[in-house]
Amino acid sequence: MCISAVVIAYNEARNIERCIASLQGVVDEIIVLDAYSTDATPDLCRQMGVRLWQHPFDGYGQQKNRANASARYPWILSLDADEALSPQLRASLLAQRDFLDNADAYAFNRLTNYCGHWIRHCGWYPDRKVRLFRRDIAQWSTSPVHEQLLLPPQARVSFLQGDLLHYSYYSTTEHRQRARRYAHLGAQAMHLAQKRAYPWTPYLRAALKWLRNYVLLRGFLDGRAGWNICRISALETFWKYQLLRDLPCQEHEDLPSR
Repeated sequence: MCISAVVIAYNEARNIERCIASLQGVVDEIIVLDAYSTDATPDLCRQMGVRLWQHPFDGYGQQKNRANASARYPWILSLDADEALSPQLRASLLAQRDFLDNADAYAFNRLTNYCGHWIRHCGWYPDRKVRLFRRDIAQWSTSPVHEQLLLPPQARVSFLQGDLLHYSYYSTTEHRQRARRYAHLGAQAMHLAQKRAYPWTPYLRAALKWLRNYVLLRGFLDGRAGWNICRISALETFWKYQLLRDLPCQEHEDLPSR
């Protein structure tokens, strides 16, 4: 059974070679949809012989659906540019290739590297993802943040051994910057869904987020990396609900004066 690997990228020069190399020998084609990177990402893709094409970024789900539509083969293996197959996951995929029709989609765990540390707590592991699927039954949601793979209710999903390795943040500064962007996107999505936040909501939600990740999900076992993850995740939650509170006021202020 033939598989198309699909990767979307933007300024991923530090990650893209590792991602592509992990896919070589496992899939029958590798497609990279690049959002007009300004770094060496396109050149590296060309050097590694993948099918490269470019389109302006208009959303994670939109880009992934667009790339999937260009695939030549009936099965899609979807990776982000900062992900790579572990040796065990490569072996599982190779062993399953001739038996893919036993299911409609396949899931596996994702293990995240944070500032050089592998994270096994904080709610980050096992971070099970469905990433191998029949292209004719699945598509990505187009939500502004944290897109989801949409499968029909009757889809048969099996599990493969081995981790999808995720090289997430190289510094806490990078994490904070991404958290602020996700907070903005999350607040906008909640606002569109007509959700509300009260003066106490940001504080309560942030405290509960920290308690869940650091205490209940044992983030403290990941040492200083775990502390930073849980702290910044709580900050993101605080920022998101604070922004949600401010959105109606901002819209009111933007109205033309009479």
